[in-house]
Amino acid sequence: MTAIEPKLTEKFHQDFLNNNKQNALQRSVVKNGISASGESVQGAVNNVPVFSVDLATGKVANQKQSGRCWMFAALNTFRHRMLNTFQLKDFELSQNYTFFWDKYEKSNYFYENIIATADQPLTSRKVAFLLATPQQDGGQWDMIVSIFDKYGVVPKTAMPESSNSSNSRDLNNYLNKKLRKDATILRSLIEKGASAEEVQKNKEAMLQEIYNFLAISLGTPPETFDFEYRDEEKNYHLEQNLTPQTFFEKYVGVNLHDYVSIINAPTEDKPFNKTYTVEMLGNVVGGKEVKYLNVEMAAFKKLAAAQLEQGESVWFGCDVGQSSTRDTGIMALDVYDMNDLFDIDFTMTKAERLDFGESLMTHAMVLTGVDIIDGQTTKWKVENSWGEKVGENGFFVMSDAWMDEYTYQIVVHKDLLTDEQKKAGEQAPPVLAPWDPRGALAKNKKRSPPPSWRGPSFYVGRRTSRISPNVV
Repeated sequence: MTAIEPKLTEKFHQDFLNNNKQNALQRSVVKNGISASGESVQGAVNNVPVFSVDLATGKVANQKQSGRCWMFAALNTFRHRMLNTFQLKDFELSQNYTFFWDKYEKSNYFYENIIATADQPLTSRKVAFLLATPQQDGGQWDMIVSIFDKYGVVPKTAMPESSNSSNSRDLNNYLNKKLRKDATILRSLIEKGASAEEVQKNKEAMLQEIYNFLAISLGTPPETFDFEYRDEEKNYHLEQNLTPQTFFEKYVGVNLHDYVSIINAPTEDKPFNKTYTVEMLGNVVGGKEVKYLNVEMAAFKKLAAAQLEQGESVWFGCDVGQSSTRDTGIMALDVYDMNDLFDIDFTMTKAERLDFGESLMTHAMVLTGVDIIDGQTTKWKVENSWGEKVGENGFFVMSDAWMDEYTYQIVVHKDLLTDEQKKAGEQAPPVLAPWDPRGALAKNKKRSPPPSWRGPSFYVGRRTSRISPNVV
C-alpha cells in the first residue's frame, strides 16, 4: 500500500489555490451547499407538469417519519379505484392496520430463518445478514400482496394512524432488540438438541410477546367494523359488521394475483426475459413468492404506459434520491449538473450502479399519468406519499430519461404482457443471494430536511439487511 506524502498534498493545495474558477465555486458551495449550488432550472423547464394521460386520484397521503412507502403506494392504487367506483372524497385505507400485520409476520419470518440457519456459525454471511437488521419498515410488492391476502384491508377510520406508525424509529429499535434476544434463545435451544415441538412452543411464546408489543404500540387491529360514509352526491351509506377480508372483496375487488412484477436490471448476471427470486426475501411464511420478470427498458415503459392508458395507476419502485429535487418534485437527469460544478465525471451506467452499490430501489410510489407525444413517452406523473408540501401538491414529475436510469420495478396486469413475456413469467426462477440488489426494500421516509434521504436498503430502501430475510 502507498501512503499519501505531504509533498503531494501540498501540490494539490497549490494547484487548487491557483485555479480561479475553483476558488469562485468554493465560495458558493461552502455557503449554499452542494445540491443548491449544482441545481439547474432546466430540469423544471423541460418537465412542465402537464400530461396527455392524467388519472384522477384525489389528495396525496403522507407516510410521515416511517418507511411505509411500499404500503402507501399499494393502498393508494386501491384508493384510486374506490374513489371512482364509490364516488368517495378524501378517503384513505388504514396504513396502520397493514403496518401492524406486516411487523407481526416479519417477526415470525425472522424466527423461521433463524431456526433454518441454526446449524451455521454466527460468522456465516447469511446469519450475519439476518442479525444486521432483523426487520424494518420496507418491503416489495409481493410482500404486500401476502398481507392483503391473509388480513384484508380496513378504512383508515377503523384503525387510524398512531404515533408509532407515523414515526417508527422507536418501534423498530425495540422490536429489533427483542428479535435479536429471541435469536439467542432459539439458536441455544437448537444447539442443545431441543425437539422441534419445544422450539415451536418457545417461538409461540415469543410471538405472543410480539403481538402484545405491537398492540400496545399501534393499537389492536379490528376484527369487524362498520363502514359509514357520504359520497360526492351527499348520499349516506352504511354497511355494518364487515371483516377486513369482506371489505377488501366488496370495496377493493382486485385479484392481486393477476398482477406481475416487472423489473429492469441490465446487469450481466440477469439476462432479459427471465424470472428471478431472492433467497430469504418475504414477510408471510407460506405467502406469495417474491418473483420478477426482467425486461428491456423499452418493453418496461410500454407496459407502464399501456396500464395508464387503460385508466389504472401503476405501483413502481425507484432510487428517488438520485438527481431529484425534494421541494419542486422534479426527477430529471438535468436537474443538477455536478459534473460541471466539480469538474469530475460522476457518470456510471445503470448496470454499473447496481453492480457497484451506487444505486438500487429505495422508494415506491405510483404512476398516475404520462405524456405521450408522437407515440413516445416523454415524462411521467408521480404520486408520492410525502404529503402535499413537496412537489406540486405532493405530485412529482419524472422525465423519461430519468425513468430509464433510476426506475427498477413496475407492477402491471398480466393481460398486458406479450405471449413471450407470459411464457417467460411462468418459468421457475433462479434464486438470487439474499444480499443481491434485487432484494432491496422500498422504504424511503418523508423527512423534514432536504437530501440526503437515500436509505440503506430494493425493500423500497438499500438493504444492509432486509427484513428478513426479507425489500427503496
